[in-house]
Amino acid sequence: MATVIVVAADPLPRATARDLGLSQAKLDEATALLGRYVKEQKIAGAVAGVARHGKLAYLQAVGVQDLATRAPMTERSLFRIYSMTKSVTAVAVMMLVEEGRVSLTDPVSKYLPEFAGVRVADASGEMRPPSRPITIEDLLIHTSGLNHRTSPEYRTAAVRSRKMAMTEFIGNVTRVPLMEDPGTRYRYSESSTVLGRLVEIWSRQPFDAFLTERIFKPLSMADSGFWTRVDQRGLLTTVYAPEAGGGLKAVELEDVPFTERPALLEGAVGLLSTVPDYLRFSQMLLNRGQLDGARLLRPETVDRIVANGLPEPILKARGPRMGWGIANVNVVLDAAGLPYPANKGEYGWDGSAGTIFWVDPSLQLVTVLMTQNSPADPDGLRRQFKTLVQQSIAN
Repeated sequence: MATVIVVAADPLPRATARDLGLSQAKLDEATALLGRYVKEQKIAGAVAGVARHGKLAYLQAVGVQDLATRAPMTERSLFRIYSMTKSVTAVAVMMLVEEGRVSLTDPVSKYLPEFAGVRVADASGEMRPPSRPITIEDLLIHTSGLNHRTSPEYRTAAVRSRKMAMTEFIGNVTRVPLMEDPGTRYRYSESSTVLGRLVEIWSRQPFDAFLTERIFKPLSMADSGFWTRVDQRGLLTTVYAPEAGGGLKAVELEDVPFTERPALLEGAVGLLSTVPDYLRFSQMLLNRGQLDGARLLRPETVDRIVANGLPEPILKARGPRMGWGIANVNVVLDAAGLPYPANKGEYGWDGSAGTIFWVDPSLQLVTVLMTQNSPADPDGLRRQFKTLVQQSIAN
């Protein structure tokens, strides 16, 4: 059967690297880096994009989507973006905050009564009520006391599965004790899937419908969603893990594959997307809430959500170089000592199956890199790729 290569329209207006103050030679080195990782069988393939000043300088696909079929990576190849879903969910929440549907200080239990009964386990194992209710802002900045989907506590309790209904998930996540009192510690968690349910309650729409109508369509993110459409089946990439003795083996990370509609539409880890789509989402953030005439958020809202939102004591405990923003992004507060080049105010996040994005307002630069790997960052690929992109800045 012949392979059909789908060529997408450019996600942003094209310009030469030179016109955007970038070194084409360094960007070529970035492509060569990806090609070397493919050749050395550390990844099957990758797609990457770089935009500056709102224009596309670089969009490259290397390797294959699937080693068995040899279907080539294309600009429209679909990736499980896992935790990069959280930033989309955060934007959805803040759109509804702007509309007055909810306040960040509202207790979660105001909308989900199950949260009124959450308990904290103290050092002796005794259960007690939390010192204060979990708020919407706690969910956004991961100070809720909830835990991560891969934690031993949540795995033992079978808190999350793509097979389960949202009502079951909410029941599960509120039945397991909080790890600490709300507002006392940053702990990366399942909170964004709770936020996805809240978006449904506030908007009176299914979560996927809200994202499609209010974010994906306005931003022309035509390929993003929670499962593949029929016309996208040939674009879905395969996840690979290292094979004992070298090479790669295909792995399935979920009990419901992304070719099927899951029962649980997860605001934390559920989306598929492409590099062009996520470039447009990232550019919207860099543009302070708008892209191509579509405004999703007010400029001052974006300024707030891409800045550090952690209180000083929690920030100090987490590490003062990196803050955390409501948009579910790491925020560089002090670039000194980081293992890769960065600038103060830069922000971004990654996904546990090999995707990552960076936005640097000081350079007007957006970078998106997508692979499908578990573990997500084989031999420091992300750091090396980012370093070459940063070194491409000529002026």
